[in-house]
Amino acid sequence: MKLEETETAAAIKRLRRAEGQVAGVIRMLESGRDCKDVVTQLAAASKALDRAGFAIVASGIRQCVSDPDGGMDQAEMERLFLSLA
Repeated sequence: MKLEETETAAAIKRLRRAEGQVAGVIRMLESGRDCKDVVTQLAAASKALDRAGFAIVASGIRQCVSDPDGGMDQAEMERLFLSLA
């Protein structure tokens, strides 16, 4: 499965956001910030990663439906989807 260009760009945007949030968490820990602030930022990074993963899997599912011979089989898509849970 290869992502379409627009979907790749959207996934990269989400992952870059998560990358920035993780860098922020590291800086917060290094500077001794309050635990509540760190956990809040970490939760935001985790959610950004989850959303990127779900978007990528959703794209794969759409591609499999539109071209069943060229994509992944159902079992493989299910394993990918469940790996995000």
